[in-house]
Amino acid sequence: MEKILFGTAGIPLSAEPRTTADGIKHVRKIGLGAMELEFVHSVNITREKAPEIMKAAQENNIILTCHAPYFINLNSQEKAKVSASIQRIVNSARILNFCNGYSVCFHPGFYMGIDAKKSYDTVKNNLKEIVSTLKKEGNNIWIRPETTGKETQFGNVDEILKLSQELDNVMPCIDFAHFHARTNGKYNTYEEFAEILGKIEKSLGKKGLENMHVHITGIAYGPKGEKHHLNLKESDLKYQELLKALKDYDIKGVVISESPNIEVDAVMMKKVYERL
Repeated sequence: MEKILFGTAGIPLSAEPRTTADGIKHVRKIGLGAMELEFVHSVNITREKAPEIMKAAQENNIILTCHAPYFINLNSQEKAKVSASIQRIVNSARILNFCNGYSVCFHPGFYMGIDAKKSYDTVKNNLKEIVSTLKKEGNNIWIRPETTGKETQFGNVDEILKLSQELDNVMPCIDFAHFHARTNGKYNTYEEFAEILGKIEKSLGKKGLENMHVHITGIAYGPKGEKHHLNLKESDLKYQELLKALKDYDIKGVVISESPNIEVDAVMMKKVYERL
């Protein structure tokens, strides 16, 4: 991607009527460049509806990403749950591809008391199956396991970067609020944000920084990690220092606001970034 684009996690709250196509038009109207389709409970766009979504995105010059359903655990010991998880990611990628989208992100799973190495191997094998299925269909959507917000969840930065190194069409979705919550308040200074970006560059080269899918939100957390999202100004996340790090590392790709007030924080971040 040629630059950094700011967008919303879902249809902007101020969009009227609240359809996906109208949401895309509204994103453009308020000066943003991306929108994440939220398949939180299910993949809620049909193959028949996809051309209309694609047309709205192309006419308004909006990049689309999607968040696959939350009910995913690629490390489950139950075959039925793994199979359903794989299917949810594949279906999300298929629909996004029909919409001419960019990348699909998801929370990869939980450790379930299994050691980290074994969990990694299981998640990797299941991801490999997803990539292989989509490749056979000629679908080259980026598959993006997301850095997660609790120690019980699979998906620290090293795990996600290693998966991205070892598998085709896999790149990270970097959620900076999740780092902050997972470490109970760390990863909240310019130096720490830069450390993460430096790790990405070291692991994936320049293309890692030029092909990013980022989530930013305020976050409430405790000793066990993430509790819930907050608006940036109501949280302790030093988002201005984070945006400065993104600018200094010249990242390209999409930055999605997951704050409760989605478009307000997305527009604010874009303005702050442009002033830096």
